[in-house]
Amino acid sequence: MHLKVLLPFEVFAEKTGVLRVVAESREGSFGLLPQRLDCVAALAPGILVFETEAEGEVYMAVDEGVLVKTGAEVLVSVRKAIGGTDLDQLRQEVEKEFLNLDEQEKSVRSVMAKLESGFIRRFAAFHHE
Repeated sequence: MHLKVLLPFEVFAEKTGVLRVVAESREGSFGLLPQRLDCVAALAPGILVFETEAEGEVYMAVDEGVLVKTGAEVLVSVRKAIGGTDLDQLRQEVEKEFLNLDEQEKSVRSVMAKLESGFIRRFAAFHHE
């Protein structure tokens, strides 16, 4: 698979030869393998794990965002991301940077999430027609 992690103003990571991806949604963790059907998922702040033959398992702390899998392409769009090898440090960064939001930012994110989910529902309905 080909994995691309996008931030608002840059490409954070781009990897080819990805064997699997594990991400977190509000409902829990889920995995992607190359043969999985195409899907869209809203991501929760947490640890994104992917594996390549060259690098092995790679860990990345990500903020809320969206994951889209189409064919062999996996696109992850998030507000913030932090790479690293120490899982404890990454988990602390997630808690410090991504989960401690002020009330105004929580309100704005709630509105944006509703807009995004509405768009995804309408897009899916349009695609099936």
